[in-house]
Amino acid sequence: MFVTGPQIAFTTPASVPVWQRRVLYSPLARLVLFVLLFIPGVLVMQQLMRALGWTHLGTPLQAGLGQMFGRIVPALAAYLVVTCVVERRRPAELLSRTALQRAAVGFIAGAALFSAIVGLLWLLGVYHVIGFNPHANWITSLMMVGIGAGIGEEIMFRGVLFRVVEEGLGSWAALLISALAFGFMHAGNPGATAWSSLAIAIEAGLLFGLLYMVTRSLPVCMGLHAAWNFSQGTIYGIPVSGVKADGWLVSTRTGADWLTGGTFGAEASVVALATCVVLSCLLLAVALRHGAIVAPAWRRKSA
Repeated sequence: MFVTGPQIAFTTPASVPVWQRRVLYSPLARLVLFVLLFIPGVLVMQQLMRALGWTHLGTPLQAGLGQMFGRIVPALAAYLVVTCVVERRRPAELLSRTALQRAAVGFIAGAALFSAIVGLLWLLGVYHVIGFNPHANWITSLMMVGIGAGIGEEIMFRGVLFRVVEEGLGSWAALLISALAFGFMHAGNPGATAWSSLAIAIEAGLLFGLLYMVTRSLPVCMGLHAAWNFSQGTIYGIPVSGVKADGWLVSTRTGADWLTGGTFGAEASVVALATCVVLSCLLLAVALRHGAIVAPAWRRKSA
């Protein structure tokens, strides 16, 4: 599962003209290209979902499908153009024979990780189960905040932002930039604060970035991301990044916001932060042991 040595998915061909190297193949150019492809794709998918009636006004299955495709298709299409057309390679970090197995491993790990966080909250006496809801709308949740967010956001933040920044500035800069961007993306969510955004940047942004660094596998990150969201909301009934959850377990959290996460959810809890920091440190140790740290481009050239 873990890779050995620094892994660069794409290297600019040495024979290309200087203008192509800067305008087409540079990390910044590919980031801009992805955004320019992604935004129109989102708008097209929104119109298509409305035309099909696959919005929040439809059935739970239709709403779930609409959210899932709306999050995945624009990101996936833009990514395939960048990798297959511009970089002229098969994106092995996304498409491989073991992609489903890796996603399953990530999903199991994500469910176990968030279950451990909830277990700690319960032991501390701040998480309480007050009932069970067998009619929870788990289909929409699984497709929207689970599969949709897991695949779409991992393509954007690890497949594009982390990977492309790493090619130019190295692993350390890629970790910092992608983590901060991931946390900032959640700043507009209900109940979000500067603390909740910073917590997500540290506990999830760094964790997912390190996981990608040591595995070079997007499906692993996607599975963990999907299971984190699904477990938090649908299984344990805790708001997912501020969005109220319809969970199988009807739960409450009592205590100080710094301990429970407040209205934003357990992601803003120091318990989740500390747990993920410990796991991130373990992944960092693996990265250092296996030599998975990529140096900045100018250092690689001089070497």
